[in-house]
Amino acid sequence: MSRWKHSESIVVSREPEELYALVSDVTRMGEWSPVNTGGWWDDDSRGVGAWFTGRNEVPGRTWETRSQVVADEPGREFAFIVGGDRVRWGYTFEPTEGGTRMTESWEILPAGEVFFRDKFGEQFEEEVEQRAETARSGIHDTIAAIKKAAEAQ
Repeated sequence: MSRWKHSESIVVSREPEELYALVSDVTRMGEWSPVNTGGWWDDDSRGVGAWFTGRNEVPGRTWETRSQVVADEPGREFAFIVGGDRVRWGYTFEPTEGGTRMTESWEILPAGEVFFRDKFGEQFEEEVEQRAETARSGIHDTIAAIKKAAEAQ
């Protein structure tokens, strides 16, 4: 199990299916994420196995990643893995008093650790810790923004 992982939850006054519909539309993630500026499906496929591309931006760096959907259960879970084996991002939805407990999670997978070690060499720890910190703060900001948007509808 990776030491680079994080999750955070928030209660949103909406039904699980409504929140699932928001976050599983990868074309909208740029509306809420402080790093992702947009996304698009790579073809007409949807569901587990479908691929999409996301554009990300932080000061001094812009990049795109391809990700594959690995969980697609309306009202329960939506998750994808960047590069198909490197970093898992996911959302779960649990009915609770007052709405839905939505949890966003992030984890560098074993293949991701190998990828980053090969890419960054001696700078591996510093580079991965920087990405982990961006994910931690980004998750907090993203779920707060999704809550605000969902409850404004």
